[in-house]
Amino acid sequence: MMPANTLENGAVDGYVGRNVELDVAADFSANALVAAAARCREAVHIFRSEPTGRIGVSFGDRVDALANDYSHVASLPGVYPEWLGSSEFLETHGVRFPYTSGAMAHGIASPRLVLAMARSELLAFYGSAGVAPSDVEANILAIQSELANTGASWGSDLIHTPHDPTIEDTLVDLYLRHQVRRVSASAFMRLTPAVVRYACTGLSLAPDGTIRRANHLFAKLSRAETARLFMAPAPAEIVSALVQRGLLSEREATLAAHVPLAGDITVEADSGGHTDNRPLTALLPALFELRAELQATHRFARAIRIGAAGGIGTPGGVAAAFGLGAAYVMTGSTNQASVEAGTSELAKEMLAAAELTDVAMAPSPDMFEMGVKVQVLKRGTMFAGRASLLRELYRAHASLEDIPAETVARIEREIFQRPLADVWAETRGFFAGRDAREVERAERDPKHKMALVFRWYIGLASHWAIQGVPGRKTDFQIWCGPAMGAFNRWAKGSFLADLPNRSVVQIALNLLEGAAVITRAQQFRSIGLPVPDAAFAYAPKPLAC
Repeated sequence: MMPANTLENGAVDGYVGRNVELDVAADFSANALVAAAARCREAVHIFRSEPTGRIGVSFGDRVDALANDYSHVASLPGVYPEWLGSSEFLETHGVRFPYTSGAMAHGIASPRLVLAMARSELLAFYGSAGVAPSDVEANILAIQSELANTGASWGSDLIHTPHDPTIEDTLVDLYLRHQVRRVSASAFMRLTPAVVRYACTGLSLAPDGTIRRANHLFAKLSRAETARLFMAPAPAEIVSALVQRGLLSEREATLAAHVPLAGDITVEADSGGHTDNRPLTALLPALFELRAELQATHRFARAIRIGAAGGIGTPGGVAAAFGLGAAYVMTGSTNQASVEAGTSELAKEMLAAAELTDVAMAPSPDMFEMGVKVQVLKRGTMFAGRASLLRELYRAHASLEDIPAETVARIEREIFQRPLADVWAETRGFFAGRDAREVERAERDPKHKMALVFRWYIGLASHWAIQGVPGRKTDFQIWCGPAMGAFNRWAKGSFLADLPNRSVVQIALNLLEGAAVITRAQQFRSIGLPVPDAAFAYAPKPLAC
């Protein structure tokens, strides 16, 4: 070993050791491990200079050329973003990366977003929740047409609709008729015939005796009791009823008893929209334990894959999820600000300005009466406070007429921006054409009428955001979790700070690349090396697949 200024010097400070005869170098500079982490795809060899104790790295195959001059500490293989998760996930779903984009409702996860991801061998789910069935059908046909003969994978959403189960039935009819092979089931609190029918339709035996799925169900959830339902075989009573109705065959019913209802479970931690705000580091291991328990009971031929979602908006978050054992990750909030997201530029600008704490819980539009809440953006909008006031009024009063006159005047002026009588007339007309039973019930039950009137505001608030209605900006309901603020902080000063550069694929590739770099840095740390903090800091850059 010789001083750096004697030989070729590629170090920032310190020196480069070189076997001159074989022209093999080891970098012993202060930033050697930082540079080696960035070159995560390459095999790396770690050496120690015994006289000084300094750590050096070398790339290439000639470990022996330096081993005579330095102590060989370790050799590590390359780390690829493709390898961070489950190889079975990649094989089953025909994708390159263990990464998915969630089904943001009302078409925010747009056909354009789904297509961009699919063309880059990434899995995305179309956001069908809240979209008219005829539009859902048109959009899935458009996606299929664009991806015809490519073999690219994609999916769509199936949100639980306890207030109107026919919505689930209609969507499943569409998905089965048009052979939508991947569906993300979300917000389910119990199993319904529709979700069971989708998962069990097309079950068959392969030549080797294994059970093949025609349809792949992803269950997005945040509670162990719900996970248990999806990790077990479909309930016999629901399967039997579907057979009696001619919606499943006897063969499908028999095979359904030997596979979990869902092959993929997406553990949803502190996410935007429906969430229990639970920390991923506590929730994910609990679901792993439940999987082991059910596997021991049912002895499935293939283990259930468990992915991670919620609060994942930085490379560190992605790396942490994979470090915990996630088979794949799913992102959501960050993708709402992508170029391809089906929401307004105004909403995207608000999301791009969000900080980590700029979120709040507010009543859910689809489960208002039940008191269910969703996580939304707080910065730049007053929706969370206004919607919470309406929920409190609903809880405290038996009817609209029971609310004090001064309070009615206030909410008409500040929230509805019109008389409640006009709101009811519009709401009545809407339900008269969609579900007359709601109108009949409201005319019998004043409290239900109040719920429908309040849901007018809470439901329209998300549409105002999607459409970018300027006069309603302070009422925008934008589903958002803390991952958005974390992403913005990470992207600050980089090309991803600018909205026009935030393509959903660039977001995905940079999160995955950064996670691979951080994983490599953690490898160094796990063998006792003194890794500089800079090795864990990956800056976004334009990437190609």
